[in-house]
Amino acid sequence: MDDSELEAIRQQRLQQMQGGSSAEQQKAQQEQRQAQEEMKNSMLAQLLDQDARARLNTLKLSKPEKAQMVEGMIIRMAQMGQIGGKLDDANLVKLLESLNQQMPRSNSTVKFDRRRAALDSDDDDDYGI
Repeated sequence: MDDSELEAIRQQRLQQMQGGSSAEQQKAQQEQRQAQEEMKNSMLAQLLDQDARARLNTLKLSKPEKAQMVEGMIIRMAQMGQIGGKLDDANLVKLLESLNQQMPRSNSTVKFDRRRAALDSDDDDDYGI
């Protein structure tokens, strides 16, 4: 956690202990979430090039949970010094492929069950009409 995050948590606890009104607490929590989101976006802008950002935004539209996981993973890797410079699209694809291999796949199937109506076209052949 960053010092700013710890400080925000401390402020929130202090307000709770002082018995601040719930409207003020909600406003403070909203501002804290907004600040964290802005900080995350600025870090990702520094860590990813344009093509990689576009791919991540596309992933965010289709699978928001997975995109959030990838964003967190990229930020943690940068904090630990595993990323040197900007990630390009090819490196992001490799990262996503490794993540896909680690995650269990769901075996979802689609089954079509065709219901026959009273006047089905297949029935016409049986009567010789």
